[in-house]
Amino acid sequence: MESSYREKFAYPGVVISPEDGAAVISYAKSGANPVASISFQQTFVRSTPAPVVATYTSRGPSPSYQGILKPDIMAPGSLVLASWIPNVYTALIYPAIELSSEFRMISGTSMACPHSSGIAALLKGAHPKWSPAAIRSAMITSAINIDNTNSPIKDSGLNYSIATPLAMGAGLVNPNFALNPGLIYDATPQDYINLLCAMKFTGKQILTITRSSTYTCQNASSDLNYPSFIALYTNETGATLSQKFTRTVTNVGDGPANYSVNMTVPSNTNISVYPSRLSFGSKYEKLSYTLTVEYSGNKTGEVVFGSITWVYLIGLHAVTSPIVVAPMIQTW
Repeated sequence: MESSYREKFAYPGVVISPEDGAAVISYAKSGANPVASISFQQTFVRSTPAPVVATYTSRGPSPSYQGILKPDIMAPGSLVLASWIPNVYTALIYPAIELSSEFRMISGTSMACPHSSGIAALLKGAHPKWSPAAIRSAMITSAINIDNTNSPIKDSGLNYSIATPLAMGAGLVNPNFALNPGLIYDATPQDYINLLCAMKFTGKQILTITRSSTYTCQNASSDLNYPSFIALYTNETGATLSQKFTRTVTNVGDGPANYSVNMTVPSNTNISVYPSRLSFGSKYEKLSYTLTVEYSGNKTGEVVFGSITWVYLIGLHAVTSPIVVAPMIQTW
């Protein structure tokens, strides 16, 4: 049974194992003018490969609605040195010695979320008129999908195989690139209501979410103007998946811009984009395109992925969206 009495270890020092303690006591009693010193652990940076997807990360497709690719992005979340509550111990030496510190190494969503939300707040400060959807778009389309060895980001939960967007989204969030993304995929409140209508939410459920009854379901659509794509197949054999997406992008660069499309096509898949060039005459102009995914691979659980990138060489913009073809998961 754990003792109810706790003794706080509030002094400068180190904690060693009983085995090492016996050696220290023996040395102190040796009469050989014993001395001791403390060398603090060094921090080594630039470890490789980095970043990697953590084993504990949440993975898609989203059980609430598989038709929108989740997760969106990844952010630093493993063993982050974070400030800690001053009156709560950071470690316990059994049975009753508490170790305190102003900092603690923490892992999980509790660390990745502050990174992401902090970046979103910075983007809102730089672009106060941007909507939450625009900010999310900037973070997704500017994310980094290679590690510091210039190789695809790996998934430590799957034996360091190449991470799919179902594990890392578009990649590691990059605040500097997100500040000036070139193009954004925006969405209005009605666009989200159109999605809720397509998901067969009742009027009462939509009211609970929106807190408003002034909406319409006349244009219900599951094709939300999202900066990523996921096409889902079933286990039906002999069927070829074909899905069409429509997207609208807004030019947030400075002045006119001409974008051309580059694609990384998933295996066993054909991708077509129309038009293949987007010519913007001014800032904030909106243009639309369609993307069609045709998949004829195996229907036994294979996940394939690629990407589409709108490139503006003069403005040094590369606006990248992940594309995933994955099996539909039964949620009942």
